[in-house]
Amino acid sequence: MMKVLIVNTSERTGGAAVAVNRLKDALNKSGIDASMLVRDKLSDDKTVFAIKNNWRTRWNKLWERWCIFCHLRFSKRNLFAIDIANTGTDITQLPEFKNADVIHLAWINQGFISLNNIEKVLKAGKPLVWTMHDIWPATAICHITLDCRKFETQCEKCRLLPFPFGCDLAKRTWRRKEQIKGHSHIIYIACSKWLQNEAKKSALIGKNIIESIPNPIDSNIFCRTNKNEARKKLGLPADKRLILFASQRVTNHNKGMGYLVDACQKMVRQHPETLTNTAVVVLGGHAEELCNDFELPMFPLGYVADTQQIVDVYNAVDVFVTPSLSDNLPNTIMEAMACGIPCVGFEVGGIPEMIDHKHNGYIVELKNSADLANGIYWVLNIADYDKLSADAIKKVKENYSQARVAAQYIDIYKKALANSNNKQI
Repeated sequence: MMKVLIVNTSERTGGAAVAVNRLKDALNKSGIDASMLVRDKLSDDKTVFAIKNNWRTRWNKLWERWCIFCHLRFSKRNLFAIDIANTGTDITQLPEFKNADVIHLAWINQGFISLNNIEKVLKAGKPLVWTMHDIWPATAICHITLDCRKFETQCEKCRLLPFPFGCDLAKRTWRRKEQIKGHSHIIYIACSKWLQNEAKKSALIGKNIIESIPNPIDSNIFCRTNKNEARKKLGLPADKRLILFASQRVTNHNKGMGYLVDACQKMVRQHPETLTNTAVVVLGGHAEELCNDFELPMFPLGYVADTQQIVDVYNAVDVFVTPSLSDNLPNTIMEAMACGIPCVGFEVGGIPEMIDHKHNGYIVELKNSADLANGIYWVLNIADYDKLSADAIKKVKENYSQARVAAQYIDIYKKALANSNNKQI
């Protein structure tokens, strides 16, 4: 039985952690011995292993942040938008690493795995697959490029940094990534075709094998249930159409909350009846801070970690809106669609790959709050809602099922093993 070790900073926190856990479970159901290696373990799952939580582990995280903080001239702005991977943990001596046939990196930032550590993994001779949950592996230091295209030639003088003094941190990190011995043997997996195309343009990794495989979802967990019962559990009104916005931190500018607020205002102006028959539900940290921003009634649910409660939230609402300014392949869209909830989102990143315009949701022109208002209203009041809902479920089952995604990854692992054996010969 093939043994795969998936390496991710956190077991549970963040979209990448959620996706990696789902992949691990999907692989195990498909006959692969898959386990996770993390820094931050939060459960008693026996398939998840953690590195030693000692002073060195904590120091690694703090040291990287301190170095970035200094280059930001002691400003917290962009402090967590940058990773330089200048420190981390050598995992090559761990029994979990030694026993694995394939090493699978996921999101490894914030002082968990350094560039030097990656080089040691490559020198160990094991096949290396790396799933890109954002574009950081293809850039110098950033996770979101927005309109910056420097990664197509060479990252330098990064927009996230003040004018460099002493050295150009982006340029230095780029060169260190270039110098990693054996990095041309890494097989990269992008979670969306959009990210795959972006990564292929990177002067850093563009010549590598870069495939596109979506994240999986268990449709036995995320599935349609009774709407009225879900609303009753959550204390939500039974007589209103409910719009859902969800994010780990809803005040994150990149998630586009301001566009949703503006869109709701425009919808009320154009369709005054929505003021009495429609409401907004906000799921995520700091939700209560937005209560006064909406003209529509607003119900803040805060941060929710319990999976069943999250499923209840999706089933309680009528439409899920994601006005994100940059996104790869959001788990939230997949989860909502699996529960039969049509989605509305900007035409950016991997979102148009998930939402088929006017078939299972509505694709909105980027940063166009008027079009966002039109999309929400169309889903709630004009479209054949039952058909949208059925097509959303169908899209998930056909594209994001555990069996389908696991099979694609197994093919990649076999390719990586074959390439590794050829190198040794």
